[in-house]
Amino acid sequence: MSDAKRDRAQPAEPAASPKVPPLVGESDEAVDKLRLGGMALRNGLLVHGPTHWAAAVRDGHGEIRVASGRKPSLGGRATEGIPGLRGVTKLAEAMAVIPLVKRALPAAKLPMEDLRVAGAVAGAALLGQAIRSTGARTVAREAAVGVVSLAPALFALRGGDLAAYHGVEHKSIAAYESDGEAADADKEHDRCGSNLVAPMLGATAVGTVAARKAGLRGPLAEAGVAVGSAALAVEVFAYAERHDGSRVSSLLRRPGYEIQRVVGTKEPTEEQLAVGRAALTEILRVEGAA
Repeated sequence: MSDAKRDRAQPAEPAASPKVPPLVGESDEAVDKLRLGGMALRNGLLVHGPTHWAAAVRDGHGEIRVASGRKPSLGGRATEGIPGLRGVTKLAEAMAVIPLVKRALPAAKLPMEDLRVAGAVAGAALLGQAIRSTGARTVAREAAVGVVSLAPALFALRGGDLAAYHGVEHKSIAAYESDGEAADADKEHDRCGSNLVAPMLGATAVGTVAARKAGLRGPLAEAGVAVGSAALAVEVFAYAERHDGSRVSSLLRRPGYEIQRVVGTKEPTEEQLAVGRAALTEILRVEGAA
C-alpha cells in the first residue's frame, strides 16, 4: 500500500505554532496535548485542531489522500466563556469546515452522502409528521419523533465503512492523548458527539411542547428550539467532562457510550487505521505540534 499523498487541490500550509488556550475549568498545567475532535467520513477521517483541520481518505485507487486548512472563525474563541453561546458557535465552526474539506479533497465521501441515506431521511421525516398528526403535541410524542429522526444517522453508520472509520476517529485521538497505539485503544471515546444525542432529544421534546403552549409556531420557533437544545446539550457534555470520573458524569455519558458500543462504531482494519494515522500526522503538522 502506498504512502499518504497530499491532495493537490489543497496546497500545503506552513506549520503554525498556536498557543492552545486551556479548556473551561482547567488550568494551563492541565493542557499538555492539543484538543482534538473529529468526524468519520465514509472513506476516511476528518480531524479538528484548535486552529486547523486535516482530513485523510483512501480514494478509489487505494491511495491515501491528505488535505488540510485553517478553520473558519465564527466567534468560537470570543464566546468560550459564555455558557450556551459557546456551544453553538463551536458547532457552527465544525459544520463550516465540511464544505472546505469537500473542495480541498474531492475524494472525501461524507457520512450522509448516499442515496439510501437520503431515502431514509425522507422516510423519517414522513413518519415523524405522521406521529405528530395522531394527537396533541406531548413531550412523549415529541421524544418519539426525535428517536425516529435518528434513524437515518444510524442507517448511515451501519452501511459501508462509516462505523469503522468512527472507530478510527476514537482510537486515533485516544492513542495521541495517551501516547499509545491506536490498535490498542478502545473504539468508544468519552468525547464522542453521541453524548449530545440524549440531552438534545430531551431538550428538543420539552422545548417544542413549551413553545407551542406559549403560542410560538413556525420555522423561527422551531429553529429557536433547535439552537437552544444544541446549546444545552453542549453544556451537559462539558459538565460531564469537567466532572470526569464522577457518578453523575458516568450516567450522563451512558446513553452515548451505548450508542457507540452497539451501533456507532466497529473495530477498524489496519488499512483503515493507516488512514487515521495520516490524518493525525497532518493535523499535528499544521498545528505545529508534530
